[in-house]
Amino acid sequence: MKRFALLISVLAATGALLAPAASARYVELGGQADAAALNCPGTTQSPCVAAVRMTGYQGRASGGPKNPFYIRRDGFLTMFTVQLAKPTAEEIKFFQDNFGTPSTARISVLRRGMTRKTRLDHRLINQSDTFELDRYFGSKPTFVFDRPIPVKKGNWIALTVPTWAPLLSTNLARTNWWRSSRAKGSCEPPKSLKQYAMQDLRQVNEFGCTYHGARLLYTVTYVPSNHVTNPAASR
Repeated sequence: MKRFALLISVLAATGALLAPAASARYVELGGQADAAALNCPGTTQSPCVAAVRMTGYQGRASGGPKNPFYIRRDGFLTMFTVQLAKPTAEEIKFFQDNFGTPSTARISVLRRGMTRKTRLDHRLINQSDTFELDRYFGSKPTFVFDRPIPVKKGNWIALTVPTWAPLLSTNLARTNWWRSSRAKGSCEPPKSLKQYAMQDLRQVNEFGCTYHGARLLYTVTYVPSNHVTNPAASR
């Protein structure tokens, strides 16, 4: 009996070593795609381009899976990374004069319509804080959220640009495409004060514009929730 009790006490004391610690599996949404070049500073043949006043998500990128920003399991988001070009002072002034200042971006969680009639409609259900980008031009910064953002299976993770952001790569293969929060017939960059960036929770926008041969250069760190392996324990 004493020997048995001693064995139990030793196992209890070393239990932390014997039992493997649970660890979260991080997934970099959009991180499996091939590298892509940015367009700033621009040239006569390839002018500097930027994403402006929109919410959008990548539907396909060369080297990566289809729908890389679609959530297939509940979980949460912890941070996002953007690859920023380094526009010239003249290019920066152009974007500021036309689309505002400072250059900013944030992450948006969307729910897409389920029927054929509403499949282009997306509702904004959650969003990160807005981050200023100007000081990071020419680099690849990562922005960590103050609090993890919960996501559900079926959500889409988009990038919202309230002003402008030099993170758009163009002149790529047509297999690269992204979709934006502009209605059909309004796919050109806004030349007025028209705002297409989604920033009001519960807001619904039509994602009627798809841009082929281009990529939004952002990734989002996502942590899927653990699978329940003991259904009886969850009752």
